[in-house]
Amino acid sequence: MKKEYLFAPGPTPVPPQALEAMARPILHHRTGKFREIFKEISESLKEVFQTSNQVLIFGSSGTGAMEASIVNVLGPGDQALVINGGKFGERFLDLCKAYGIEIVEVPVKWGTAVNAQAVQQRLAQPGHKIKAVYATLCETSTGVVHDIEALGRVVAETNAILVVDAISGLAADQLRTDAWQVDIAIGASQKALMVPPGLAFASLSPKAWKTVEANPRKVFYFSFQLARKALEASESPFTPPVSLLMALRETLKMIREEGIDKVVARHADLARRTREGVRALGLELYAPDVSSNAVTAVKIPQGIDGSLFVKRLREGYGVTVAGGQGSLKGKIFRIAHLGYCNTFDVLTALSSVEGALNDLGFSCEPGKALQAALQTFETTH
Repeated sequence: MKKEYLFAPGPTPVPPQALEAMARPILHHRTGKFREIFKEISESLKEVFQTSNQVLIFGSSGTGAMEASIVNVLGPGDQALVINGGKFGERFLDLCKAYGIEIVEVPVKWGTAVNAQAVQQRLAQPGHKIKAVYATLCETSTGVVHDIEALGRVVAETNAILVVDAISGLAADQLRTDAWQVDIAIGASQKALMVPPGLAFASLSPKAWKTVEANPRKVFYFSFQLARKALEASESPFTPPVSLLMALRETLKMIREEGIDKVVARHADLARRTREGVRALGLELYAPDVSSNAVTAVKIPQGIDGSLFVKRLREGYGVTVAGGQGSLKGKIFRIAHLGYCNTFDVLTALSSVEGALNDLGFSCEPGKALQAALQTFETTH
């Protein structure tokens, strides 16, 4: 028998109570019972996003909500400032290009975080038509967390709105949507919310709604305005992924019971343990000073084939981690400690890394990573 372990930064493991909820007989989505559930979910999402604003729900991957943040906000002749420090910063660039939006790019070296002053300087230049600034909370491809609070202060001083892809970081890294003046925060189901892919979310500030309402572009399936109107009746404008919402109801209960601040603290603790273990093996972190709580990016040691290492983990140990993307392909591997995860899961990941490295000729002292990770073990996990 071969058991599989999932440590990729999405999809993430799904708790048993969520799996069980998806197996129940399906509800019709235009009934009073489902409207009660939909209202419960939408109210619970506010706690996760740390906002008093409505959180819109879409049946799509997270990229659907990212696209919605372009088409609902920007029209012909508008400019977008895009912070590009990885594959998901690039995704905002690609989305803007697809809709003919003029782009002002702020490039950020991979493995580093954006400097809010660089954004401030671009916004201060005369003659621009920037309506929105697009940023990423956790750049999953590099493991970097960006300073959204600082960006919020900078953008709030302008007429532009701040749009944040928080898909990987939501409920793992701190995101105080209202307090940090984030105008549109985007999330998805398959990360720390512990549900299979297929749900996307967007919270909008009053400032964002003014921008949306002034946009002449017509939007249909991904219309923020249609979603808001339906949400007022505790419904979705189109047929929602009912079974996924039933699962989300269960995982949001888990998050509420733990408390969002404790959920974020747990992710921070798991990240610290993972990094202590990795360092104990003599491996180098890719972004040690700006690392997200969601995922740890580790440099492949010299002489080891990165693709072969990831394959060895998967085929030899039943452990799935993520390799590098783009220019980092074969150069890093990424261990997610995200969502339905605890200390013992981290120990499993670290022990498999030890084994696979030894298999490929990189000498690791057995148990050294586990010892490092366990030195500050707390029974709360």
